[in-house]
Amino acid sequence: MTDDTGAGDDTDATAQWVDARTTFQRVYDTVLGATDHVPAGTVAERAQCSETAAREALTQLVEMGVAERRDGRPATYRRNDSYLTWKRVERLATETDVETLRSKLASLTETDREFQDRFDAPEPDAVTQSSLPVDDHEAVEERWTALSEWRTVRRDVRVLRRAVDRARRNPDEAPA
Repeated sequence: MTDDTGAGDDTDATAQWVDARTTFQRVYDTVLGATDHVPAGTVAERAQCSETAAREALTQLVEMGVAERRDGRPATYRRNDSYLTWKRVERLATETDVETLRSKLASLTETDREFQDRFDAPEPDAVTQSSLPVDDHEAVEERWTALSEWRTVRRDVRVLRRAVDRARRNPDEAPA
């Protein structure tokens, strides 16, 4: 008789992850998922390794710029969002041709202009809460969702601009 609950799926996936990845790779994977600062012991538990091994890997990841360390008792670690942005820029610049990047950038820039017109504001953070209707929950939710989308568009525009610049500076690394 088989277990159809799927309860073993997580255990199987974790075991495969532990078997397939080195301790350093598991700590890397774990810290990339850490949006808040966590102590080395928590990283070790999630990466299924000793705290000493996690601390050694975290030290290397901090030196590489992948992770940030906050001193204290205990010291805590989180991913470095700048590293993730850099990695995304590099991937886009080396895997996408400049014209495609420019086209995506133009489309997102137009979307940004549409949001500026819609909210009569130069950026999402310039939209005040006082301009939101207080008696219509759905309208408030819709506006917050739109503002979140606008922030995402703004972030993507910054990334695409950097990717276009990177691809133009190093045309030999761009896709053929």
